[in-house]
Amino acid sequence: MKKISFETPDFDERGVSPVIGVILMVAITVILAAVIASFVLGFGDSVSENVQAGADISQTNDGNASVTWISEGNAQSLNVSVSGNSSEVQIDSSPVLNTDLSSVGNSAKITATSSEDVTITVTAVGSSGSRTVVTQEEVTIGTGS
Repeated sequence: MKKISFETPDFDERGVSPVIGVILMVAITVILAAVIASFVLGFGDSVSENVQAGADISQTNDGNASVTWISEGNAQSLNVSVSGNSSEVQIDSSPVLNTDLSSVGNSAKITATSSEDVTITVTAVGSSGSRTVVTQEEVTIGTGS
C-alpha cells in the first residue's frame, strides 16, 4: 500500500503560479465583457420592432366587404389597400384603392359595381413610419349589388 504524502511538491511539479492564473481569469472576463457589450450595444439599434394591430376583413350581407380596426397594438394608423379593377372597385365610395384608418373602431367599406375578385391588404403603420402587414384576404365583392 502506498503512503499518502502531504509534503510540498518540488518546483518542477507545481502547476501554474497563482499570479498567472489570476491574469488569465481577468483576461477571460474582459474578453467576455467585450463580446457581450458588442452584441448588446451593436445590435440593439439595428433591430426594428414590428408594428402590431388587429383588423378584421369580413364579407357584408350586401355582397361587399368591410375592414374594421379591432385592436390598436402599437400602430398609429392602418392602411387598407385593394388590388382589383380600379374602375369598378371603391373604398368608402372613393375610386382611390387605398385609405387610412385613424383609430380603433373605424371601418372601411369596399364595394364594386360588378362581381370582382379582389385582394384586401391591411398594413399597420408605426410611429417611426415602419409598416407591417396585419392581414390579407381574397374576397369576391359586388355580387349583391
